[in-house]
This record gives sequence, structure tokens and C-alpha cells, in this order.
Amino acid sequence: MEHFVGIINYIIFFAVTAGTYGILALGLNIQWGNTGLFNIGIAGFYALGAYTSALISGLPPSAWEGRTFGGFQLPFIFGLLGAAIVCGVVALLIGMPTLRLRADYLAIATIGIAETIRLVLNNESWLTNGVWGFQQIPSPLYKTIHGASSAYLHSHPNLPIWIHDLIAKSYDWFYLALVLVVLFILYLIMERLVHSPWGRVIRAIREDEDATAMLGKNTFSFKIQALILGAMIMGIGGSMYAHYARFISPISFKPLYGTFIIWVMLILGGSGNNKGAILGSFVVWGIWAGTDFLTKYLPFSATQSASLRVILIAVSLEVILLWRPQGLLPPKKQLFTLK
Repeated sequence: MEHFVGIINYIIFFAVTAGTYGILALGLNIQWGNTGLFNIGIAGFYALGAYTSALISGLPPSAWEGRTFGGFQLPFIFGLLGAAIVCGVVALLIGMPTLRLRADYLAIATIGIAETIRLVLNNESWLTNGVWGFQQIPSPLYKTIHGASSAYLHSHPNLPIWIHDLIAKSYDWFYLALVLVVLFILYLIMERLVHSPWGRVIRAIREDEDATAMLGKNTFSFKIQALILGAMIMGIGGSMYAHYARFISPISFKPLYGTFIIWVMLILGGSGNNKGAILGSFVVWGIWAGTDFLTKYLPFSATQSASLRVILIAVSLEVILLWRPQGLLPPKKQLFTLK
């Protein structure tokens, strides 16, 4: 039974992580899948959202920290909204000078901003505590839920061990529900937007920007709206990660975990399909987690095992692209008019 409890706890962790990646994939889907904006600096927005939320909702700096700013201890919702707003502003600053140019410039700009954010996180200790990271990030309603479960366990000392362990992890169940609710709300919003007149315009821009402009649409305005919206969603994903992990550092947002794997999730799931973006997140993270178990039984070092996992992800992507190049859930072909 203890083994069963361990499996349940791992499934919760898996689902929270995959759900967080699902939020990031939705943000990329509105940019690339629906508008054709080539953002390869996702890790920058992911990190920016996490640190912004931590600074707004986190504790004041400790005596041993190099950080001297932040720690306003505002409710979680303020951190979440702050993360979205800051990422949206940064996306606006990137998009204004680049979206009138070729798509290559946006890719270069997003790489540049991601690298700039990484350097700031590493070097501006007064703001981020540098390489030591941001610790003791509060989780929403943690004290209330943990206190209630502890009181219940204290008043029922004769519970079976496996029930005791499940109740002790009640906060993890709550946070899983919170992530899934946020993911579902964002999915519904994206679905409404994509199937609205606004969504039809951005999909027309993806297919042929010049033809869309000839129909009288301000393509620059629509592209910058899509870039900002996607970045805001990525910021929300960063906030959800920070308040679950309760510790973040620059290494948490390496390009492998912050950009590459999210692109794989979207492409494998189905670029341009919101359901596909979410499905791809769970499938790819399942492969990543599964290969972690697999490589433990192979006679490789930790470095070799990590490299093998990346290779397995790449091979899986190649197989999907050859077998089903449109992804597991491709977008439905539709005829529509722009109004």
C-alpha cells in the first residue's frame, strides 16, 4: 500500500508539471500555431513570470540574502496578474521594433531578451539573489490547508498509514486542482478567441500576411496583440511553477526545459490546436518522465542518461513528424471570411 501511495504522489507531481507546461504551450500556440510568430525565447518569459510573482507575493529578503528588493507578501492572485502584466509589457517592447520586419528578426529578438533575462537573474543579486535563487516562495492557501489536514490527522491518530500519507499530501491535491482550473480557463478563453473574428484574422496572417493586409487589416496590430497575449500566458505559467516549487533559480529556466521541450510539445500535439497543445504537454512530459525511469536501469552515468533522454525525445519527435507531420491533433481545416 505504501508503494501505491508513492505512485499517487508521483502522479500528482507529474500532472502539476505537465499542466504547467500545458499553460506555456497554449501561450506558444497563440503566437506560433495561430499567428506564425517565431518565438524561441520562451524561457525568458517563463522566468520573468516566475520571478515577478515571487517578488510580489514572496517574503521580505532574509539577512543572509543578497536581495534587497521585493517581498511584498501580496496575495497569490496579485503575483499571478503581475507576472502576466510584466511579460506583456516586455513582449510589447520587443514587438514594436521587430514585428514590422521579417520573422527572423523576432526570433533574434526573443533569443536576445531570453539571454538578457538570464544574465539579469544571474548577476543582479539585489533583485534576484543571483545564482542562489529565490527561496521560501509562499504557496496559495498553504497554511490553511496544511493546518486543517494536520489538525485532522492529530485528532485521528489511528488511521491506516496509507490514508495518513494521502491526507498529509492534501495540499498537493489542491494545487493540482488549481493548475488544472487555470489551464481549463485559459483553454476556454483561447478557444473563444481563436474562433472569434479576431482569431480568424490572426490565422489569415499566418497563412498569408500580404493578402490579409490587402483586405484592410492592420496586420502589425494583430501580430503584436498575439505576441503580448502569448507572453502573458507564459508569465502565468511561470507564476504557477514558482508557487509550486517554492524555490527558483536561473538554472530552473535553461533553454532545454524552458524553450526546446515546449516547442516539442506543441509540434507533437498539433500546432494551431489548443487541445493538441495540452495533449502534447502531457505526452512529451510522460515520455520525459518515463525515460527517467528507463535510464536508471541502464549502465550509464548521470550525464549519459540525461543525454539519452534528450535523444529519445528527439527521436520521438522525428517519428511523429514522419508518421503524422500535422501532430496528434491537427487543427481542423475551415473556410471563413474576414469581417
